[in-house]
Amino acid sequence: MLAIIVDFESLPGKGDEVREVLQTQARNALDKEPGCRHFDVCSDPDDPHKFFLYELYDDQAAIEAHGQYDHYASFRASIDPLLKSRNRREMVKL
Repeated sequence: MLAIIVDFESLPGKGDEVREVLQTQARNALDKEPGCRHFDVCSDPDDPHKFFLYELYDDQAAIEAHGQYDHYASFRASIDPLLKSRNRREMVKL
């Protein structure tokens, strides 16, 4: 399995909107993507503008498919204007 880890920081005052968009994306990925096995959304208890995603996918094909879904395009269109930063890593689950 492959893991995707993404750190997000919202623009000032946009934390609640980012939280909502991330939670919607998590539900969509789990409900609509057969290769997505796990999708956690976490927030920093000390900073309402910082978030962390942890996603597990069956394989590289599932990750590539993830980026092709309509709900992913909608997610990016919704979240990108709300962000100060976004950092993504891909790892192998042991």
